[in-house]
Amino acid sequence: MKQIKFYSIWLSLICIIVFIIQSIIPGFTELFLLNSSKSFEIWRFVTSIFLHGSSIHLVYNLFALLLFGLILESLISSRKFLIVFFLTGIFANLISVFFYEKSLGASGAIFGIIGTLTILKPLMTVWAFSLPMPLFVASIIWLIGDVLGVFIPSNTANLAHLSGLAIGLIIGVLIRTKKQIQEHKTYTRNIKIPEPDIRGWEDEFMR
Repeated sequence: MKQIKFYSIWLSLICIIVFIIQSIIPGFTELFLLNSSKSFEIWRFVTSIFLHGSSIHLVYNLFALLLFGLILESLISSRKFLIVFFLTGIFANLISVFFYEKSLGASGAIFGIIGTLTILKPLMTVWAFSLPMPLFVASIIWLIGDVLGVFIPSNTANLAHLSGLAIGLIIGVLIRTKKQIQEHKTYTRNIKIPEPDIRGWEDEFMR
């Protein structure tokens, strides 16, 4: 098992601290959430990931981040986990800015983590909708739910979820392919082809 730095826990703590600050300081959220009219303020594509609209929103995201984040981090290393988190979170925000006036939350990054994990561990059992099921089945259900959510007005940024999931799946394929190539190289490198014993043939030839 790889030595991990528990970045998923640290990211969760940052989200909690930021939410406390949101609750104390008026106007703090507006300064850092993703705002389509202020998309030139590029820091918002990162800072909005750590903001949350309510305590329920925060709890759901923390649960998913700690559960799936720790599993993924242990599989691919802490550094690669951070790359997945920020890459999928920022990409989800880049898509969101074209469709939503304002958005915030770590959901895009979390769906990116789930997408990556779905490729690496598709048969891993998870509890979803009060039922145990393989992760790839749960991901398909979440995917369908967000696709339907695009056409149903709500306060959920479904396109951010879908964008994060899509990039996560792509990253998962890249990681899995690279791992398979490395394993194949290691396997072929360790294969030892026995040299033929021609000593008997030499004796026959010299007669």
